[in-house]
Amino acid sequence: MTHEIIDDLNWRRTTKKFDPTRKVSEEDLNILLEAIRLSPSSINSQPWRFVVIDSQEARERMASTFTSTFEFNKPHVFDATYFILFGYNPRYTREDYAEVVDTQIEDGRLKPEDREKGFRSFFFAEMNTDENGDTSCWTKAQLYIALGNALHTLARLRIDSTPIEGLDTDRVNEEFREELDGYQCDVALAIGYHHADDHNATLPKSRRRMDSILVRI
Repeated sequence: MTHEIIDDLNWRRTTKKFDPTRKVSEEDLNILLEAIRLSPSSINSQPWRFVVIDSQEARERMASTFTSTFEFNKPHVFDATYFILFGYNPRYTREDYAEVVDTQIEDGRLKPEDREKGFRSFFFAEMNTDENGDTSCWTKAQLYIALGNALHTLARLRIDSTPIEGLDTDRVNEEFREELDGYQCDVALAIGYHHADDHNATLPKSRRRMDSILVRI
């Protein structure tokens, strides 16, 4: 099958080794961040926060969170151009959704006099809130939509990437507690360009066959 979307997806690989001498431009970073911001989410909840690790100080802080279990991911912190923490809101409330509603008013999607009507969809969040106020199962699912959108955007830009769940999340969330501001980070994304020695860059793409994953009725 030939199509530019398919070409993008066939092009991308998870990068195992980044080339620290090749840098993603600020322009391309801004395109990525805007694409992430435009990601869809249930009831337009947008229950996420993103922390871009760029400075040497921030990289050192991030590197300090790696335990021996995930040591193999540590080089990405220094070799990738950017290392991005993806955080989700574990206790999404009506007050959080109010920002969404008020932004819709500012953007002209909703009339000011209809503000209360804007909360009608919030029952989806309530349905996914447990007795302790935890919304993690729902908000983390929304975050992965943004992650998928980011991966496709990067492929479109021909920028390499590595989504990383191999983190000591307790240490990450403690180290970046101020920046995450109550959001929970369980996954990060390293972006840059692969090194010439990255073995995964030239391996054939391999996925399950269509008839193994698809049922048409």
